[in-house]
Amino acid sequence: MPPRADTAAEVSRFTRTERWIHRTTAALMGLCVLTAACLYVPQLAELVGRRALVVTLHQWSGLALPVPVLAGLASRAFRADLGHLNRFGPHDRTWLRAALHRDRRPDSRPAAKFNAGQKIYAAWIAGATLVMLATGLMMWFTHLTPLLWRTSATFVHDWLALTIGIVLAGHIGMAAADPEARRGMRTGKVSRDWADRQHPLWRR
Repeated sequence: MPPRADTAAEVSRFTRTERWIHRTTAALMGLCVLTAACLYVPQLAELVGRRALVVTLHQWSGLALPVPVLAGLASRAFRADLGHLNRFGPHDRTWLRAALHRDRRPDSRPAAKFNAGQKIYAAWIAGATLVMLATGLMMWFTHLTPLLWRTSATFVHDWLALTIGIVLAGHIGMAAADPEARRGMRTGKVSRDWADRQHPLWRR
């Protein structure tokens, strides 16, 4: 039986496991950001109250943040995508030059499964998460480190949290502007036309 036209026009982008890793990580990150805002913005702190509960939620959601990715390493598809994200080729430099010059022509931005912007974002957010985890643990277990370390950790944690909030807002904004990319993360499939236009090197 020949495939239906709508099925033939779609390609698989993410497995169910990969989508759950993304959703769980996004939920934990959102909880971290929301509780951090309630701790540091006076108006939100007054509105929410129950500071001890907010602190506990913030601590444990931050501690759990790496767990979905670590658990996802059991998935071959997820490990393969991590490999794609970790490789930076000549086409990625071409993509970045076009992005810096605001050149939006599709042929000026060659990309494989992930474009250069997505690779940089993934690397940056992974590194930032590790730094936040390390500094957060220093602030949580105050008896394990000297005062100078805790003071420095607090400074880094607070300012990096603000930076993460700004970067996440940009990430969400980019996703909001691309319904097909959101569909790929929601259902695991994207249209063949979108894949060929936005990621022309992906399926070669």
